[in-house]
Amino acid sequence: MFNIANFIGENITSRPTSLFAPDIEANKDKLRNEIEGRSLLVIGGAGSIGSSYIRAMLPFKPSKLVVVDLSENGLAELTRDLRSTYGMYVPDDYRTYTLSFSDPIFERIFREEKGFDIVANFSAHKHVRSEKDKYSVQALIENNVIKAKRLLDLLTEYPPRHFFCVSTDKAANPVNIMGASKRIMEDMIMAYTPKFKVTTARFANVAFSNGSLLAGFLERIMKKQPLAAPCDVKRYFVSPEESGQICMLACMLGKNGEIFFPKLGEEKMMTFSAICDRFLAALGYEKKECATDEEAKKFAAEMPEDSKVYPVVYFKSDTTGEKDFEEFYVPGEQLNLERFSSLGVIENVKKRPMQELETFFNELESIFHEPDFTKAEVVAVLKRFLPNFEHVEKGKNLDQKM
Repeated sequence: MFNIANFIGENITSRPTSLFAPDIEANKDKLRNEIEGRSLLVIGGAGSIGSSYIRAMLPFKPSKLVVVDLSENGLAELTRDLRSTYGMYVPDDYRTYTLSFSDPIFERIFREEKGFDIVANFSAHKHVRSEKDKYSVQALIENNVIKAKRLLDLLTEYPPRHFFCVSTDKAANPVNIMGASKRIMEDMIMAYTPKFKVTTARFANVAFSNGSLLAGFLERIMKKQPLAAPCDVKRYFVSPEESGQICMLACMLGKNGEIFFPKLGEEKMMTFSAICDRFLAALGYEKKECATDEEAKKFAAEMPEDSKVYPVVYFKSDTTGEKDFEEFYVPGEQLNLERFSSLGVIENVKKRPMQELETFFNELESIFHEPDFTKAEVVAVLKRFLPNFEHVEKGKNLDQKM
């Protein structure tokens, strides 16, 4: 059987244990004091990062866990996983709800519960492929920004002790609308720091997370379909376990208004094509590098069951929103690299006035209400709000590629 955790540790992160284990051990008493006996609300908790965050939090014994997610199947699998794991603590008050955090029923639950001690929001459009046309862009921005603001307004009725909202490394010098939306989200949550404690984290690609290219490798192998990967973009990677741990550490140990990121040097970046090579080798295959998608699909369709040669297509990125490399911070941000062994912290984050944010949101919503609005108009508004947003429209998106 292919062991994903072992493969990630040996071939992607090159870490036999979690990067964040020393910081968790050093702060276990503080984590226990902040989590044990507290009520916990996790929005988007059925996804890869949200569910990993839950698994990181539960050993510290919260008294209540409420999980909200649109994926009914994902919530069912989360529950089966928690209930089937030896030694896993699950509070007596554990509930899952299949709904959106923007639904009226969510507001009713929140008010009748009189809020929660710890609130973490993982509900987001998080893929670069989310950017296609004006409709996908509207959905992305409404979920990542506009609906998220309504959540923050709701939280002011019963302010949490800790609020965490996940960001991304793509928020630093964004080149795609998803990254820009997360950069705006950072500005937005910082405007609420006078009302309750907020923190966020920018982190790397989560290896084999749901919907990721690497998780797609497993699907393609099972269906005898060729593998495809860019050979010219470099990315940082963390394991699924690490993704939840960095969010827990940022949420529970961060000071109001701070942004966390993992300490990963540039030597830790990898290309997807290099990972694909290692993936096939781990499965006992020799790669057959094809020049075109059609050549690869034909080879896959005709290869015998016992073939030890597998077709791949490696290509240079030519779609909108792809960045050659990732970065966690930009010049001018105040860094503290001493507080934690595995985490850097951006301190004293500049805060935009709430009125400036309100004006920006109103401008966006007025565009969305126009029946003939264009993606270019949305990009122009984003660029005015984020002067370092270097969006380049290439006229091609990831849904047009294998």
